[in-house]
Amino acid sequence: MPLALLALAIGAFGIGTTEFVIIGLLPQVADDFGVTVPTAGLLVTGYALGVVVGAPLMTALGTKVTRRRMLMLLMGLFVVGNLISAAAPVFAVMLAGRIVASLAHGAFFGIGSVVAAEVVPPAKRAGAIATMFTGLTVANVVGVPLGTLVGQGAGWRVTFVIVAGLGVLGLLGVARLIPDLPRPEGVSLRHELAVFRNVQVLLAMGMTVLGFGGVFAAVTYLVPMMTDVTGYADGSVTWLLVLLGLGMVAGNLVGGRLADRRLMPMLMAALGGLALVLALFTVTAHSKAGAAATVFAIGALGFATTPPLQKRVLDQAAGAPTLASAVNIGAFNLGNALAAWIGGLVISAGHSYTAVNWVGVSLAGGALLLAALSISLERGARRPGRIVARSAAGAAGAAAGDEDGGRVAGSAEAGISPRA
Repeated sequence: MPLALLALAIGAFGIGTTEFVIIGLLPQVADDFGVTVPTAGLLVTGYALGVVVGAPLMTALGTKVTRRRMLMLLMGLFVVGNLISAAAPVFAVMLAGRIVASLAHGAFFGIGSVVAAEVVPPAKRAGAIATMFTGLTVANVVGVPLGTLVGQGAGWRVTFVIVAGLGVLGLLGVARLIPDLPRPEGVSLRHELAVFRNVQVLLAMGMTVLGFGGVFAAVTYLVPMMTDVTGYADGSVTWLLVLLGLGMVAGNLVGGRLADRRLMPMLMAALGGLALVLALFTVTAHSKAGAAATVFAIGALGFATTPPLQKRVLDQAAGAPTLASAVNIGAFNLGNALAAWIGGLVISAGHSYTAVNWVGVSLAGGALLLAALSISLERGARRPGRIVARSAAGAAGAAAGDEDGGRVAGSAEAGISPRA
């Protein structure tokens, strides 16, 4: 494994920890600042929206510097944001710190995906992206539970100081381990923006929003579902979240490996499996053993889509992939926010917590339809080219009237370019 991937994974671990650890600390934060828990929930919402806005903004600002230097600046911003949160005298300042930290999130993963793909051979790019995202998934298994325990024992401010320390470690790793790759020649902000005219890029981002939204429709309301419907004690929820995180780690690694072989078939299988498992969750949520197994499966299938979705964007935006890659990270968070909002509407309408799983089924099914449309358009775009190639090769063979001409026609039909 290139050491550059290790540096990216360390940074991803810190970012993943700060994104999700706040969920377990909301009651403490609310008590300290004298606000309600729903108001404290703005620390989650504000972070997600900051990722959506910050991804394209910070990437656009970074078009004039090398990718390594931009990654270092982003980790510095992440450290500052978490220190602001740790020292916040009032709730508004802590919210501002969360937003500052979130501005680094999308651009780090977006630029990091491009760097990860560049430091390995083309056949291993999805696996390299998965290695970076392993830091994010491991954060859900290790960083978030430990951060919650530290916050409950020593205070939530200590947790954010530790997270800032992780950011410093990530910054040093980027500075020492990532090569100073030059910016591609001729690529400007205008070139980066131009890729959004590509329908395949937009379809890939639509798959990201809907596919990952399907995951978070269930995950957002997992705790009340497990306690009120399944019958788990409050103290068991932490282990269920660890189980979810383990599924994420496994799915991310397997998804990256399989996507390097056959990206779109693997993506469609993961999205179809996710929709099926979410539908089953409406039944298995009433059984402790069944719920535990389903939680792991949701994490695995959900994060199995992450490497192929990110690589799909990189492939379709080839030549100017950095901004598109970062915006796609924002699309993951947009899916999270969309799913949480729709799920909240369903619960507020008087439905059971398990009803949010049908929201997830609908979103994952929508992503599957977009994947099928993308494949169909891609095949349609290739077909005329093959016809033209066959016709031209056949004409060349007829004009030559010899064995070489026949070989040219046969090579073109097979999709092989003859040597000059």
